[in-house]
Amino acid sequence: MLTQFTGEFLYAVVALFVIIDPVGTAILFAGLTTHDDAAKRRGIAQRASIISFVVLLIFGLAGEKLLRLLGIGIPALQIAGGTLLFLSAKDMVTAKGELRASDQEKAAASNTTEDISVFPLAIPLIAGPGAMTTMVLLHARANGSPGAILAISLGLAVLIGATLGAMLAARTLARLMGATGASVVGRVLGILVAALAAQFILEGLQTALHLG
Repeated sequence: MLTQFTGEFLYAVVALFVIIDPVGTAILFAGLTTHDDAAKRRGIAQRASIISFVVLLIFGLAGEKLLRLLGIGIPALQIAGGTLLFLSAKDMVTAKGELRASDQEKAAASNTTEDISVFPLAIPLIAGPGAMTTMVLLHARANGSPGAILAISLGLAVLIGATLGAMLAARTLARLMGATGASVVGRVLGILVAALAAQFILEGLQTALHLG
């Protein structure tokens, strides 16, 4: 049982890591909070982390039930979710971000003194469509097992904690990695997201064919 719990936890951590991308999020955070002092940056990062954790946790727990109410089966969710993750992977590999914050959203955040912890930082930079889809698919994979659900929730908490830590060290990370380093990391993670998307689609097709 412990081995299964550890396996589910590690699977959730890896899946969420390549989607949330704590390092990439931290570098974007550094750009969005250029004119803020340390105390304000810390407050924004903490609020964004809490909000994104709650959003993803609720979406993971309730998302599948909502889809069932709409008559959408798990195989269809896996195939559609995998396709969406492929689009996220394409954006990451080509250094575009259509499924995260748009250029207009980032510009609006940079040119305002309002709190950006909810938008665009928590949503869609951290808790974006890819992360929401991944949470639903992870819970579908858990098949109602309390241990697996606990492992997924713990994995989410670890990733959000890592993202918070990366945001708090954002300026240091940005200086150390530079634009080239951040680009390389983003593209490598994009390839991993594409592989994860392929896995979700294959599992969906396999389940659909088996049910058929």
